[in-house]
Amino acid sequence: MEKPENIELLPWHRIFGISLSDYFTGTLYRVELEKDLSIKQQFLDVVIIEAGEGKIPAELPDGLENLAAHNLLTYKSHQEALNGWTLYELSGHYVNYRKQVSPSLKILLPEKDFQLYAVSTRYPAELMKNADFIYVKPGIYDIKCPWDSRNIRLIVLSRISKKKKNAIWHLFSAKKELVEYGASEYQWHSPVSSIVNSLFIKYNMEGVIAMPYTIQDYQNYMRDCVFNYLDTLTPGQVEKFMKGIPVDKILQGVPVDERLKGVPVDERLKGVPVDERLKGISIDELLEKIPVEKLMEKIKSKGLKNNN
Repeated sequence: MEKPENIELLPWHRIFGISLSDYFTGTLYRVELEKDLSIKQQFLDVVIIEAGEGKIPAELPDGLENLAAHNLLTYKSHQEALNGWTLYELSGHYVNYRKQVSPSLKILLPEKDFQLYAVSTRYPAELMKNADFIYVKPGIYDIKCPWDSRNIRLIVLSRISKKKKNAIWHLFSAKKELVEYGASEYQWHSPVSSIVNSLFIKYNMEGVIAMPYTIQDYQNYMRDCVFNYLDTLTPGQVEKFMKGIPVDKILQGVPVDERLKGVPVDERLKGVPVDERLKGISIDELLEKIPVEKLMEKIKSKGLKNNN
């Protein structure tokens, strides 16, 4: 199935973030996506924040056992390589974020309130050749940063142990068996389960693994892609985009009464033949609307004409 022209597929980091947001629904953690950390719009993929209300998750996925008050995540899909530059960027995001959420630049929140995560579908072989790291468990590593006293937690989704608690990770493993297992085991908390269909469609369209989906799933997915694309446009660009769509297509599904709101009656009737306007109206109804004086005047004038 070919990718339609001029439509960008939903980015992997967006789907990843939405899935994590769903996972933490109802817990004491709040998830923010694509956090803007500067006037130059440097976006951090995901931030998981301890909100102070809600329950602690009964069993967290592997790698997230050390959640802090503020947790900064960068994510690389199977299409991207996680490298040293990624870790430098994550550290830079941490510096900017810590400044933003602290009371002031002179009173910064303590380091212990922050945890950094680098999540990757693929194993970052080149990075790990030279990295100073500690193996924690399958798919989980702590990378020691020479420029910081803290470790960055590395989570490799394609190497995570196959367990129910890791279902959210398996969805992004890019391995057919694990993706299917994750889809069957993960229990969605909010009405966004269609994200699974988005995953299946992306895997298919990118030729990674063949996953089952229906035509309706594809249509829904492409609709979401269009909305995602429109979200990135300015009002002027949206207007230009809409000009290329026939008016009848735009009005499809819009009730007639909604279309006519604010349009004066005389404007609505312009161009409508008299006989069309009067269709369905009985003579009695027409006569009721005409004042008696007008009727009598008309009858008299007709009588005079006939006498002449």
